[in-house]
Amino acid sequence: MAGGGNAIRGSRVGAGPMGEAERGEAAPRVHVSFWCSNGHETRPSFAQEADLEIPETWDCPRCGFPAGQDKDNPPAPSKVEPYKTHLAYVKERRSDKDGEAILDEALGALRDRGLIQ
Repeated sequence: MAGGGNAIRGSRVGAGPMGEAERGEAAPRVHVSFWCSNGHETRPSFAQEADLEIPETWDCPRCGFPAGQDKDNPPAPSKVEPYKTHLAYVKERRSDKDGEAILDEALGALRDRGLIQ
């Protein structure tokens, strides 16, 4: 067998995708327009089915803002919450008094074990 035997029979390097005869027929499609607050239009397609449910919003692939089907009233961009550190989350759950009590308990345990003075 020439060429090392690694070739797939009936194909060649750079061959394109198989035709519809091999894949089956494509389902009928419905194209729906969505607009974001920056005026970008996105037209995803959905398979046309009896129980087709088109989402109310779609993420704009250009800017990431939410897009809606009403061109004149697109949904407002969501408010981005700043990054919170672990300490910020702890402070939301615990008061300073609780924190001092936990720290004193931990330091007491270390002192009892002789790890600190």
